[in-house]
Amino acid sequence: MKLMVHKSFYFKTIFLFLFSFTIAQNNDESMDSEFKKDIKFYQYRGPNVVDVALGTSVINGDFVDPIFEIYSHFGYKRYLVPYLNINFGYNKFNLAYEDVLNEGFMSFDLNIEGTLLPNNRFTPYVFAGGGVNASNYFTQVDAKVQGGFGIEYIIADGIGAKIFSDYNYVFSDELDGLVFGEADDIYWRIAFGLNFYFGGNKKKSEILEGQPTIINSNPISPKN
Repeated sequence: MKLMVHKSFYFKTIFLFLFSFTIAQNNDESMDSEFKKDIKFYQYRGPNVVDVALGTSVINGDFVDPIFEIYSHFGYKRYLVPYLNINFGYNKFNLAYEDVLNEGFMSFDLNIEGTLLPNNRFTPYVFAGGGVNASNYFTQVDAKVQGGFGIEYIIADGIGAKIFSDYNYVFSDELDGLVFGEADDIYWRIAFGLNFYFGGNKKKSEILEGQPTIINSNPISPKN
């Protein structure tokens, strides 16, 4: 009888140990996967971003022979979650037609942006929003909407190189100084730029400090 009790206790203890170990391992793998994703995002990127870009702009309006002109951008982004940020940008650019028009403009854009692969060095992204388009000295101010896409590659922790393009629809047909037809004026922009991420190291440290161990999260307590 004693031998049978000892064997029963022995096998029960082994079973409980193996069961607890399996649960702990599965939980650890799940936590480890999420942990690695969070660490990668905050290693490569961060919750705050200052971005700059330089490129070209071109109008589609009422004249013929539009030409490409200079375009510059400065902005700030705030990530709400790794896949989504809200951003504000100041843009300075010219719109021109050959031998007809070359005017300076600026726009103030507010966008929602989706980062498709936030835990990878390389990611495409898309954005859309609204803003205000203004001529130099604010002699003409119009509302607009915009949308676009781009790709980014992390060249060093906290620094991303990017190329993007956007489409801008202005609620006015007077952007080029000529009202003709029923369609409002639109313009495109394309640029190369850099994203400078901030706050990633702090968030990474917070994640590391809060990461539970297997022993603390899955204690093994066999019962007789």
